[in-house]
Amino acid sequence: MRRLLPADGAHPDDDGLLAHYAYPDGPDAPYVRVNFVSSLDGAVSVDGLSGGLGSDADKAVFGALRRLADVVLVGAGTARAEDYRGARRPTLGRDLPPPIAVVTGSADLDPGARLFTDTAVAPIVLTTAGAPAARREALRAAGADVVEAPDLEPATLLTELGRRGLTRVLCEGGPSLFGALAGAGLVDELCLTLSPVVVAGSAGRITAGPTTDLRLELAGVLHADDALLLRYTRGRGRPNG
Repeated sequence: MRRLLPADGAHPDDDGLLAHYAYPDGPDAPYVRVNFVSSLDGAVSVDGLSGGLGSDADKAVFGALRRLADVVLVGAGTARAEDYRGARRPTLGRDLPPPIAVVTGSADLDPGARLFTDTAVAPIVLTTAGAPAARREALRAAGADVVEAPDLEPATLLTELGRRGLTRVLCEGGPSLFGALAGAGLVDELCLTLSPVVVAGSAGRITAGPTTDLRLELAGVLHADDALLLRYTRGRGRPNG
């Protein structure tokens, strides 16, 4: 792996990746970083899963981003499709891994899934009182921290995470959640691995939802195995927030 921007030609090791992707010092409000991998033609998955687009370098960055995060935010569809389990390595400077926070209006998650059975910390389920009570109670019984928020608007979700001191937010998708956060002007950073493949078929894009004019500035580029690992930031504020 070689760094192209900043243009120092460095070959970052594990510590170098943590430095390359470091969050701003002590964000007082949630700082939202989104991480995706896509093909050259914009596909977000192969046969419904993102793993077919990944590489060793992408996995290394994926691990570094999780180590830097206070919480991993993900939509229920992605958690189900990718068979999520708990994060494995402790957050940098802490004793435990970041919790997985799953957004679901229906609370339609399997209490026997790895998200609940293979984790060192309780997952956070962000839902509402409108979700079936039996599902909410089943998830609580499985060890989840079930939050009945007034709604699942992006600002509400981030307020809840911020209230818990979880300000370094890593969103891993899916496209609808990314689209909602972008539409609300609440995305601070996008980390995008551009995989050197073209995918035939009808795989979706990394965002879904209403049209959003989200302007980002290129802040970092890594190169490995013909893939580009890009880092974009909001730069000077939130123009659509």
